[in-house]
Amino acid sequence: MKRIIFLLFTLCIVCCASLMAQTRITSNKTAHNFGQVQWKQPVSVDYVITNSGDKPLVLTNITTSCACAVADWTKTPIMPGEKGKITATFDAKALGRFKKSVCIYSNAVPELLYLHFSGEVVQKVTNFTNMDLHPFGDILLDKTEIDFPDSHLGDTPGLTMTIVNQSEMPYEPVLMHLPSYITMQAEPAVLQKGEKGMIKLTLHTDRLSGLGLTQTSVYLSRFGGDKVSDDNEIPLSAVLLPDFSGISNAQRLNAPSIQLSEKDIDLSAQLSKKSKARYDITISNTGKSQLEISKLQVFNPAVGVDLKTSIIQPDGKTRLRITLNKKDLHKKKHLRILMITNDPKQPKVTINIQASANK
Repeated sequence: MKRIIFLLFTLCIVCCASLMAQTRITSNKTAHNFGQVQWKQPVSVDYVITNSGDKPLVLTNITTSCACAVADWTKTPIMPGEKGKITATFDAKALGRFKKSVCIYSNAVPELLYLHFSGEVVQKVTNFTNMDLHPFGDILLDKTEIDFPDSHLGDTPGLTMTIVNQSEMPYEPVLMHLPSYITMQAEPAVLQKGEKGMIKLTLHTDRLSGLGLTQTSVYLSRFGGDKVSDDNEIPLSAVLLPDFSGISNAQRLNAPSIQLSEKDIDLSAQLSKKSKARYDITISNTGKSQLEISKLQVFNPAVGVDLKTSIIQPDGKTRLRITLNKKDLHKKKHLRILMITNDPKQPKVTINIQASANK
């Protein structure tokens, strides 16, 4: 009897541990209301997906409830605590109210996640109250920053921005200081008073200078002769990853695999006592071929990194030393480190740093 009870107890522990060690998926929102949508002008909504579990999250497929909607999503595995994106684009075929859904298939719990969007298709938009728009003078935009996350070399991802002219004059949408790797198309080319339109941006990854994060700013011209300033600045960022589309299944099975001892560190306790904090992270290669860290980026002048070696053999390890100087902390700059690797499952690895000298 004791043996049976022990076996049942062990089985219960194993089952509980299995349930606890799961990939879980959450979204920043489950529903979105477009409000009024102009006929024959596609609109898009971004859902930010978070892996709230402790195993890699893989979005295996995305389906929509009608042929008038398509979806794009983060194709690479999303590591625990990290985020991905699902973009649903609706191209109305008929006038009237609509309510559509997007179904996410993944290896997470729940296995199926439904997201929804709704609105009304009209000949001409007259009501902007349901739209999340941000004022740039008399011009309204639905975005205050432009982000192209996790684009692979050779891709040409697109992004659509909604723009509204609330000025008294006809308006021609223009983004000043547009970099060479971004092309822009405005539809219509000129917005009349009270009219809504679209700015379509395309990222040409082959024109980027290298892998990793590229950051700059563009400026929305709000009227003829407008100049650049903080008031019309729009930050623009793009993360370029290696192209793994040409590798075979055999190469994937024999690929490198990066593992970090930690991806989230808190240096607050050290900074409360000293002007400089230091922390070591162990990077391991648990795969079957050589691991290469091709890019290591920091975004705050207070952060310093020292990577012992950028090439790690199978079953090998190396040390990443992180230093943080209190006097150089810049509140507006992210305390994170970005690594680009040749691991097909984790081409991008992010290390997040928490630091509060008052802790």
